[in-house]
Amino acid sequence: MPAGPRFDRLEDWLEWQQRAHPVAIELGLDRVARVLARTGWRRPDVPVITVGGTNGKGSTVAMLDAVLRAGGYRVGTFTSPHLVDYRERIRLDDEPVSAASLVAAFNRIGDALGDDTLTYFEFNTLAALLVFETAGLDAIVLEVGLGGRLDAVNAVDADVAVVVSIGLDHMDYLGPDVESIGREKAGIFRRGRPAIFGSPQPPQAVREVAAEVGARLSVRGTDFDGGVRADDDGWDFVVDGEVRHARLPRPALAGSIQVANAATVLAALACLHARLPLGRDALEAGLCSVRLPGRFQRIRDPRRGFEWVFDVAHNPAAATALATNLRDWPVPGRTHALCGMLGDKDVAGVVATLAPVVDEWWATAAEGPRALDEAELVRRAAAAGVAMRPAGSIAEALQHVAAVAGPGDRVVVFGSFHTVGPALVTLGVPL
Repeated sequence: MPAGPRFDRLEDWLEWQQRAHPVAIELGLDRVARVLARTGWRRPDVPVITVGGTNGKGSTVAMLDAVLRAGGYRVGTFTSPHLVDYRERIRLDDEPVSAASLVAAFNRIGDALGDDTLTYFEFNTLAALLVFETAGLDAIVLEVGLGGRLDAVNAVDADVAVVVSIGLDHMDYLGPDVESIGREKAGIFRRGRPAIFGSPQPPQAVREVAAEVGARLSVRGTDFDGGVRADDDGWDFVVDGEVRHARLPRPALAGSIQVANAATVLAALACLHARLPLGRDALEAGLCSVRLPGRFQRIRDPRRGFEWVFDVAHNPAAATALATNLRDWPVPGRTHALCGMLGDKDVAGVVATLAPVVDEWWATAAEGPRALDEAELVRRAAAAGVAMRPAGSIAEALQHVAAVAGPGDRVVVFGSFHTVGPALVTLGVPL
């Protein structure tokens, strides 16, 4: 077998991976499965929860991790993309993996490449599996990157598969409508194993895939739900019409959708109760301690008297959730939106959804080769009737917006991870 590359520095590995495969995204499991087998990887004998969906994956993974850790379990999580540091993608008990562990995993993958090549994300996925193999974990939580059926994460059979939501995104790869996309995302379901759908009224394709593979499908709003109490004293986790846990605390993550995500988390964990029992104390502690930067993250600027909001909403469904949150948390002043997005996103759909709750718009260029420049972002927004001001780089744009925002205003920095992450770093916000 031909020898693969070997590097001693993480930066060298990541730079090489960017050009190792002919295209940035190539869905399919054959290459991943071959390389993984040649590494000699052995799956740890612990439960694996795989989380897919269009929106809500990050929040769901974060809550699964927080609740399990509150129950005393050691957890490995794999997510993507990262906000600031690549090592965020692979976490052991909520701590980013060390650079040394990543380099060791990448060198092991390099030795196993043979005649195959892998995409940047596929290298990332296999590295996570190799790190988790020897970490002494009690549970593994894997977030799907794109789709589900042909995503590299699907090389591992999930003990519980979660699809949080279905919306229109990545249509060039997944299909033109929610039925096509739903079929792809439901590809993580497994025969005889629980499949949790975290939104009411799943596409018919999701039900069909569950039936075809013999997965045990549970749907929020039918089989389980999270009922917000009228007295605002928390929420109730309801299963088959009966309250399983009453008066649970609302998740520490801001946003009206988070109770629904929390109910989805509890439904998934209930399927693993025999292997990972959790008491009421763990549920409460996990919900109260969970944190996830860049998801309706609100930070007050005490010196200037306005509020920053950071959110990685980059498709119309996520923009709808962001708009709802902005309405639910009003401010006395104006709302300024600073937007930076990638070229394959529905800019017009996103900004049209947010237009009723935004007073002033600014355009910035997200970082990375797939990012839209200011002029193109302004042009696409104009197609939706939204006039944006070009504001330069992310650092320049933050200065421009901060200079005009007054006491009682808020500045919403949203769009790509490659916008929100650099903005958090520029402003010195701890992650």
